[in-house]
Amino acid sequence: MPRQKRQFSGLSYREVQRANSQNRKKLHKSDQKQLKTEGYKNTGWDHVIRLYQKIEELLDRYQYADLELDELFLEADRIGNKYLTSEEIEEYNQKLAKEVSEIEEAIDQQFPDAEVEIIDFGDRKKTRSR
Repeated sequence: MPRQKRQFSGLSYREVQRANSQNRKKLHKSDQKQLKTEGYKNTGWDHVIRLYQKIEELLDRYQYADLELDELFLEADRIGNKYLTSEEIEEYNQKLAKEVSEIEEAIDQQFPDAEVEIIDFGDRKKTRSR
């Protein structure tokens, strides 16, 4: 009876090793040293799988490290919405809209815009002096 080849995420042992080597090069030098210090190895099925998962975790962190604060909030909101029903999301959006409206009213009361400003963007003839 032929022996079934073991796979991880649809990859053979050699393919996982190759992916580890290629992805390890994408890591910062400090993270590469940390992997070595913590004893991650690219030999033996269990070690190869553990290394693969750790490298993926580090690369995922890099993805979020380059985001601006507002982008991080949007990403967190997107992830959080996965665990809510559409009714809960709609209820939250309604509450948020109400609060934003109340804040806008408070700002308008504190800083009334009583003065009207008119800006004329019409063509003006430029006078040149010689």
